[in-house]
Order: sequence, then C-alpha cells, then structure tokens
Amino acid sequence: MSEDINNEELDNIIVLNDEEGNETEFEFLDLIEYEGEEYVVLLPVEESDDAGEVVILKLEDTESEDEESYVSVDDEEILNKVFEIFKEKFKDDFNFVD
Repeated sequence: MSEDINNEELDNIIVLNDEEGNETEFEFLDLIEYEGEEYVVLLPVEESDDAGEVVILKLEDTESEDEESYVSVDDEEILNKVFEIFKEKFKDDFNFVD
C-alpha cells in the first residue's frame, strides 16, 4: 500500500491505495518506533465488521522524497509489541478490549 500524497491530510485522515487501486481512508493514530523501524497505527474510517480494530503498517522510505510507503507486517510478534506500546501510550485515551 502506498499513500497518495496528493490528498491533503484532513483531521489526521490519510488515504491508502491497495493492490487493486481501491482507496481506503484511515485515521492516523500514532507513529511508533520499535527496534529501529517505524510503524503507523491506523484506524479504518469506514464502519466494517472489524469496527475498532487498528491496522499496523511498517513505514518504508521510497526513492521519491515526497512519498512514503506502508507495508503490511506479517510477524505477529512485532505486531503485538507495537500494539502493546500503542496501548500503553494511549491507555487514558482509548478503552481497549482484549
């Protein structure tokens, strides 16, 4: 997935395009650094069956300075660690349900 930089961020909303070119809006919640890598925590804007579930993507630089790339993380251990950091930072702001 890559962010379409032409869209302005409004109220922390970013638009990502999937492999099929479908646009999905996410609310940017946080940027978390873990073991030298940066991860974004996003909340899908559209209501879905997974309401309230966040998406964690790894931030990767591209050759273009104006563009960043977000890639999915397959390592469950990394996802859990990043989410634990996120939960600790925002324990007073969100009501987390296990």
